[in-house]
Amino acid sequence: MDTHATATLVTYRGTVYPWHCDHMGHMNVMWYVGKFDEASWQLLACLGLTTSRFRLEGIGMAAVEQRVEYLRELQAGAVISIRSAVLQIMEKAVRIRHDMTNDETGDLVASTTIVAVHLDTTTRRARPFPADVHERVALMLGEDQCVSLN
Repeated sequence: MDTHATATLVTYRGTVYPWHCDHMGHMNVMWYVGKFDEASWQLLACLGLTTSRFRLEGIGMAAVEQRVEYLRELQAGAVISIRSAVLQIMEKAVRIRHDMTNDETGDLVASTTIVAVHLDTTTRRARPFPADVHERVALMLGEDQCVSLN
């Protein structure tokens, strides 16, 4: 099932600290990727894919592709946020996007698109997403918050 979601969620808010910066005085690429990773876990949790569920059901997620665009530099003291969306959900994979914004200026500073595969952690093979995950993505089309189907 291909679903193209347009709703975005705030999945990260934070600050650039001096130790995040490289010799040029800008946030180092490893910190952009780390902050995008934290945003990914928030988005996955909104889809019902929590770490407790991973342990209980023997499932997991693995990123298989990531493209990052660095648009503006960030320096120590910048306050940032990340908004995330599911771009496409397929039977066994999901494509997501994160946009990082400098909250003071409103500038989009970086974005990433990630393809991640849903895994059986015992066999290490891709497996279909549970139906409730597809349902949550469908609900996100018109929602701007985490969806609970309990």
